[in-house]
This record gives sequence, structure tokens and C-alpha cells, in this order.
Amino acid sequence: MSTVHPFLKACCMMDLPISLKWWIHFLLCTLLFGFSFGEVRYVLPEEMKKGLVIGNVALDLGLQVSELQARRARVVAEGTSQLCELDTTSGNLLISQRIDREELCAQANICILQFQLLLEDPLQAFSLVLDITDINDNSPEFTTGDVKLDLVESTVVGRRFPLESAHDPDLGINSIREYKLSNNDHFALEMSTQINGNTYPELVLKKQLDREAEATHLLEINCIDGGNPVRSGTAFIRIHVLDANDNVPIFGQRVYKASVPENSAIGTLITTLNATDLDEGVYGEITYSFSHLSDKIGGIIEVSAQTGEVRVAGVIDYEEASSHELGVQAKDGGGQASHCKLVIDVIDLNDNKPVIEIKSASANVAEVTKPGTMVALINIYDMDTGSSGHVTCSIPDNVPFKLESEVKNYYMLLTDGVLDREFQPEYNITVTATDSGSPSLSSVKVITVVVNDVNDNLPTFTHSQYNANILENQPVGTFVIKLEAQDSDDGINAKILYHISKDTNSEVSSFLTIKPDTGELFTSRLFDYEQSAHFQIKVTAHDGGDPQLSTTCTVNVFIQDQNDNAPVILYPVQTSGFIAEDVVPTEAPRGYLVTKVVAVDADSGHNAWLSYRIIKATRSNLFMADLHTGEIRTLRTFMEEDESKHTLVVLVTDNGRESLSATATVSITFGDGVPVLSELYEFADESQDNDNLTLYLIIALSTVSFLFVLLISGVLYFNLCRRSYVYRSNTSSLPVFPMTYCTSTLTDFSRCGTLLREDRYDPFMTTGSWRGDFRFGSNTDTDTLKKRSAAYQKSTLRHLSAERPSLKVRAGATHPCYVIK
Repeated sequence: MSTVHPFLKACCMMDLPISLKWWIHFLLCTLLFGFSFGEVRYVLPEEMKKGLVIGNVALDLGLQVSELQARRARVVAEGTSQLCELDTTSGNLLISQRIDREELCAQANICILQFQLLLEDPLQAFSLVLDITDINDNSPEFTTGDVKLDLVESTVVGRRFPLESAHDPDLGINSIREYKLSNNDHFALEMSTQINGNTYPELVLKKQLDREAEATHLLEINCIDGGNPVRSGTAFIRIHVLDANDNVPIFGQRVYKASVPENSAIGTLITTLNATDLDEGVYGEITYSFSHLSDKIGGIIEVSAQTGEVRVAGVIDYEEASSHELGVQAKDGGGQASHCKLVIDVIDLNDNKPVIEIKSASANVAEVTKPGTMVALINIYDMDTGSSGHVTCSIPDNVPFKLESEVKNYYMLLTDGVLDREFQPEYNITVTATDSGSPSLSSVKVITVVVNDVNDNLPTFTHSQYNANILENQPVGTFVIKLEAQDSDDGINAKILYHISKDTNSEVSSFLTIKPDTGELFTSRLFDYEQSAHFQIKVTAHDGGDPQLSTTCTVNVFIQDQNDNAPVILYPVQTSGFIAEDVVPTEAPRGYLVTKVVAVDADSGHNAWLSYRIIKATRSNLFMADLHTGEIRTLRTFMEEDESKHTLVVLVTDNGRESLSATATVSITFGDGVPVLSELYEFADESQDNDNLTLYLIIALSTVSFLFVLLISGVLYFNLCRRSYVYRSNTSSLPVFPMTYCTSTLTDFSRCGTLLREDRYDPFMTTGSWRGDFRFGSNTDTDTLKKRSAAYQKSTLRHLSAERPSLKVRAGATHPCYVIK
């Protein structure tokens, strides 16, 4: 193949002279195409085999072969079929379809095909011009293979009879070169020229006809082209000799010109031909016909044989042909005929919508794509001409995209803002192309752009802090709570895995295990409420993106108490072989406070609520034990028949679902001369008054609490009510009592129950009495309790000795005891 200048060389090889008009056309094409920037021209013959190389585009344009594939180089046609393709591995331009010059350009002297070579990143366009040269691939053909002429015998010698020209689609040297007539005595063949420069054969009478001598003549006419090898076509002329027909039909004009709008309805009158014949009768009857019609126009235009009216017979399309030139024959009844030319100009209408072709499109765009990134390359054109062929392109304003054009008829669809898949994962961009015709026509095409996800969103927990409750002593693997995090991203970027954060205390982090894919927490050890009532861990959720993003939440785990500890008797001290005795005045009235059973429970809440009752007594009607405080009081006064020494067995039970209990043995002795302490007696009345006051306070508090729940929330109230408040006495010698089982005269200062961890003390005191009460530090260890009980007794004896001089210690006892005289 040759480029640019070899076209001139091909023209010089033509044997036929080139007209001035053709040279002017060639020079204009050379100026327009041959020397324009970014353009390459290839001259090639038609009918080349598929796959043959036209030329090397990369070499001719100064491009590197490696960048053709990297920049997605391709060849696109404007409105025509894709006749060639680019081999990006070599840079060669190849034939991809059959190229037939006659089909593409009909009888045009120059057959030019325009293509665009497009490269992306950045976008560049180069013009590729294919100049298709003709080869002798068509034989001349006569429209009618058998021509019939009726001539009168009186026809003057030298009379000329026009014949229909043969048709050869080839051009130049490959077109018709000459006509030859078979040998005969009466006729010769000569060539004539029309006003448009086209030649046609005429049959010339050389010798007078004699019907009587020879009534029929059969001639053979051959049409020969100038190609190599030579091609020819043949037709037969049958001449029937008649009597005299003196006049030939004569057209009013040698050339008729008319115009018709494209898409005119079938039957629309274009023009009327008029020919006259001075003969009369059958010799004066004229019939009209087209002398030659191409295949394309054969079904589009028709002429009435009788009237000469030319009408539309099919679809007239300006884009197929802007004008039609037809040969018309008028023939009388005697066989005489004459010819004229009919030129029909087609008026262009705005009947073609703009064409939108997506030459390149990226269906997926990352959401972090920078503004100005090309998403699609769009080719827009209109088959109409003039203003009807001027097209504008637009897209909606409410999308983060824009259109820019740097090459004629090509638009780039660019990003024009920040893309966020979480806001809108997909865009359906409507591209509208509108021409400037009247009325204007438009076309629409939708380009779908999918926004690919980028890991730009952190996982988010539904709560920043979770609270979980679990009973103590639950087996390993017990379900605790399920955490849930969400990620607005998609795919692997939204796949969340959970793990216990490294920020969690190393010891606490081993308390629980977590399922990475579900966020479910399970215990990995046994929990003891008395050892630890609460701990906190941090859980991290991270996604599967690259890089990974994560977030952390806090989980507060509260250990709930179970009734797994029995009450422990603090006073009176229960040891084998010794029981402390409490001395009561013989004159003690009813309701006199004798002593108090003090017990504690290491559990908390209702599991630590203790109740007291006497299950065994020397006299069942002499003493009573307060259900909640453990105070032992007299039910009546002492009588002479009563024993002086009494033993009571008090059962202390907690309030667990399966209650646990302990028993305390109380030894009481009535003594003469022991003074009656008014404080211990008055306490009973005061206690009764306080009980009534407490009842009123409870009713009032319940009413206020109910209103508070309605106004604020049940949840807040529930959380507040779960907490208890500590009041600490300034009297260090008072005993420890569980508030929850005390009457309203007692106040609880415990937060977690009556017995807590070692080195912690929970004080309990009566609100109305200050004598005969006891105070102990709580400890779950029995030995410690015993030690503290002994210390308590010594301290109590010292205290009572100071206040009650009559108090004496009983000698010989294993444990100290006191008597009041």
C-alpha cells in the first residue's frame, strides 16, 4: 500500500485524459485531506481480500505500537459500515469487509471513505482517509438484450436512430470504450455526445431499405470496456421494415429539470414530459419510457407511457442520492423514437434523527475517581444536511458528569464531581442529541455508570456501649450478648469481623471469647459474684477492605448474684462447748429487748434478705424473735413458775429461690436485782411508732415513684432503683445488720449484700437504739469470723462494763460471757 502521494501516481497511470474539472476536484481533495494535521491517506483498489494490510498506522502517524493497546486504540467509521480494523499488536490497518467501489460511491469520480483513529488517556483522534480506486470487475450490460425497431422503407439514407447506451459501473479506463456492430449492408454505428458529455450509440441508415427485398434485419451490437482483461456486453437489434412513417416524435425540451421533496408520498407528480409527432393515426401515437434505470432508482420513479407524467413510485431519500438523472424515450407507433434527459433534484428534509454511538464506555467507575476522568466517548452525527444536520448534545444537570468536545462530532463524558457509592451506587445518564431542523428532531441514549465501592466507611456499632448480665456459676461457653456492627460499603469492604480489642486488660480479655463472624460473646470461665460483680471489655469490629477500617465499642458485663451462700451467725457466737448467756431483769416488762441474733449472707439483693424465727424454746410463750431484725423480746412478764434459764434455737433463712439457712442457739438467764433499762423498753414503743411512720413514708414514696416513672422513664427508674445507698454510723461499736431484712427502724449501708470481700466492711445499725447493738466486719472466711467475734466480745464487755458497773464476767467459761446483777 502507498500513502498520500501515490494517489497522484495512480492518477497518472490512467490512459484516458483527465478533464480540467477532475483536476480541480483532485486539487481540492488534496488540500482538504492530504495536508491536514493528524491525517493519513491510503490509496487502495476495491475488492481487496479480507485481512490484507492497507498500511501501518503506527509508523505513518509516528506512534509507538505498544501504546496502541495501552490507550485502547481503535478505528471508527462515521455513518458507514466498519470496512477496516486496527491490529493493535502490529499497528497495521487491515481489510475487515468487502469493499465495492460501485456500491459505496456509485458513479462518483473520486471515492473517499473517512475514518477516525481514536486513542484514549488522553483522548486523541487522527483522520484516516481511504481513496478507493476502481478495478475492472464489472462487464458492460445493455438494459435490453433484444432491441426492436420498426422502420419504414421510405426512411431517408443517413437517418440516425439513437440506441440505449450500455451500462458499466466501472469508471475511467475500466468503463465503456467502444461499440461494435456486426457486418451488414444497410446500417452503421456511430457515437454521439449528450449535453452532459456522455456518449451514446446511434444506428445510421447507410443504404435504402426495401421491404419487399428484405423485411427483417438482425444486427448484433457489442459494447467493449477498456479494462484488462477486456470485458464486453452484447445485445441484438431486430429491425422490421414498414411502410413510410415520415415524422419522428419531438420533445419540447432537450433537458427537463424538476425537484421533489424527499419522503414524498407515492403517486406525487414530479413533472410532465411532452413530445409531439406530426404523423397521424398509429404513427402519431407516442409512448414514453425511461431508456435506462439503475437498480437503485428503478422502483422509485415511474413515467406514464400515455401521458408522460413522472410520479413518485417508492421512497425518495436525499441521503441516498441528492439528484437523479434519467434518459427518457418518446416512441411513436411506427417505431420512430427520440430522447431527452430528465434531471430530478431531491429536496432535503429534516427526516433523520441524530445518531448517537457509544464508541467507548467504562461501565464501572471507582467512587474516588477524580473530577475530569473520562467515562465514555460518544460519536454523534446526523444524515441530514445544512441546519438539519447540525447537532447539539446534552445531559441532565443533576448528575455529577459533564460533556466536553475536542474533536468534531465526538463528545467525552467526564466526571464533574465527587462520586459516592453509598449516596448513589448507579447513574443512568440520559444523553440527548438534538438537531437544528424545523421541527427539530432528537435522539436519546442512556449510559449506565456503576460506581464501584471503595473502603471509605468505618464499621459502626448499633450502640457505642453495651450492657450484659450473666448469672454467676454459669458453665463455660454460656452465651452473653451479640454485638452488631454495620458498614455502608459493599462486598468485601462491608464484611465485618469481630475481636476483643488489645486495649482490654490482659486478664479481663480472657474472660470471654467472641465469634469473629457473628459478634457473639461467650464465657470462657466461671464467674463468682462475690469475687467480681462487674468487668469491662472492648470489642473491635474491622472490615475486609484494604486498608482495613475499624471501630471499637465497650461492653459492660454485670455478674448477677445467685443464692450460693448460706447465712453466717455472728452473734451469739456458736462454738462447741460454750454459748454466751444474756441476762434479763426479772422485772422486765412485755416487749423488753433481751438480745439480738446477728447474721450475715455473702450474697446480695433478695438472696441476702434474712428472716429470723424461733423454732425451739424452753417456754414458747415467753420470747419472740423479730422476723426482720433478729431482736429477741419478751412476750410477757416473768412469772415465778418460769424457769430461770432458757434456751432458744433461732432459724435464720435467706430469701433465695432455694433458701439456705443457719441456726443460732441463744441462752437467756433471768436475774434478780438487774436493773430495767428504760432505753430497752422504750425502744419497743418507739419502734412501733417508727413502723407506722415508715408505712406512711413507703406509701408516699410509692406514689411519687409511680409519677416519676410516668414522667421520666421506667428504664431510668429501674437503673436507679437497682442501686442502694450507704450511710455510715459514727458509732464504731454498733453491730452489723442487713438492711433488707430490718424493719423501718434499721438502715442498710450495703451496696452488694451483707457480706463482701475481705478487708471490706458493711455497717448496719438500728436507727432508734444505741445500746445492746453490735457491729462486725464481714468476711466469708469462718476463721476470720471467729477471730472477729472474739474481738467483738472483748470490746463489748469493755463497753458494757463502763456503762453497767454491775456487769461481771462469769468465771471458768471457755468464752467470755457477762451477767447483769
